[in-house]
Amino acid sequence: MPDRMKSEKILDALQQLLEEKSIQHISVSEIAVKAGIGKGSIYYYFPSKDAIVDALVERSYAKPIDTAKSLSAQTGVSSLTRMAMLFQACRTSSAAFLKQDHSAAASTQEPSAAASVQEQAFLHQKYLKYLISELKPALTDIISQGIDCGEICFDRPAALAEIVLIVLAVKLDNSLVPSAPEETEDTIKGLIALLEKGTGVPAGALGYLSLFK
Repeated sequence: MPDRMKSEKILDALQQLLEEKSIQHISVSEIAVKAGIGKGSIYYYFPSKDAIVDALVERSYAKPIDTAKSLSAQTGVSSLTRMAMLFQACRTSSAAFLKQDHSAAASTQEPSAAASVQEQAFLHQKYLKYLISELKPALTDIISQGIDCGEICFDRPAALAEIVLIVLAVKLDNSLVPSAPEETEDTIKGLIALLEKGTGVPAGALGYLSLFK
């Protein structure tokens, strides 16, 4: 079985290299040297550089994601409260990603602004894919439980979960369609209002204001 300590060393090495240069200019050989592991051994743990990036994204934002996923099991808490808490976890994860992303951009010495933009777009895509795919099952479960107990009126919980997460993730990430904070807030409020009206949830029950505290 793969040695978890070596896997962590590989991820640490990529994280350190990302503070010095863009992902396009980082080779598997460099990661191996930084990690103190033979290049051939890298492929025992990860099939490609892309897979190493995916694993680093997952590790970096696992805590808020795990917190959100655990909410679906807390059936003693109202599904509406859990939905609001999951939305907050989504915001927390996005804030953590943007903070790290901006810090890395500030410390990286790149000769090309275009390369930097391409780099950020690549990492954003990885992050958004991870966030949405990981949170969708948890939100689907919460919505389904809300339907079963009569708190929510809707017949497509998985579709609703995906729609909500896509809008939340894209707006909170704020890279695909950059917006001023007040515009992002207005969009999220509109999403929550539509969600409440479309599912028969009392206005304000999802606590959208907590997203902006």
